[in-house]
Amino acid sequence: MNSSTSAGGFGVGNLDGIWQAMEQLRSTFEKRVGTRVGKGEVRAAVLVLLAEKPRHGYEIIREIEERSGGSWKPSAGSVYPTLQLLADEGLISAEESNGRKIYSLTEAGRAVAGDETSTPWDTTETAGGRHTALPKAGVELAQAAAQVNRTGSPDQVQQAVAVLDEARRRLYSILAQD
Repeated sequence: MNSSTSAGGFGVGNLDGIWQAMEQLRSTFEKRVGTRVGKGEVRAAVLVLLAEKPRHGYEIIREIEERSGGSWKPSAGSVYPTLQLLADEGLISAEESNGRKIYSLTEAGRAVAGDETSTPWDTTETAGGRHTALPKAGVELAQAAAQVNRTGSPDQVQQAVAVLDEARRRLYSILAQD
């Protein structure tokens, strides 16, 4: 081990190593963070949001993403078929306004939406039994480290390496606690 690396750490002498590790971390977490939610969650989210006010499809997508803190962004391919299904069931109606369809609840839809006991975006914290807040934080950390690596001065990069080494040690110490 040379003097520029610490035990198990990346050190200043191994910037390629830290870059590769951060990219691997980012890509691993990005695969896990996202739209994994339980069946029916898109439906429940649409009903809850439309109970508040009429909205168009992309507004629904943006609102879900915002309320979930970015951990859940349903695709148009899941929201629009759900809207069509809800319309077919008579729970929502669509009205054309400025070239967009604005969806609102019908009386039957209000009754169904009133039965929703929780907000679906709150359940994204444990998608598939795994917490999603940690992977999201990991992605954000990887992005920050990549930015320092790309644009930081050598001294700033060295400081970032020290911060990451300390963070790694502290994460392992969490697991070592009883």
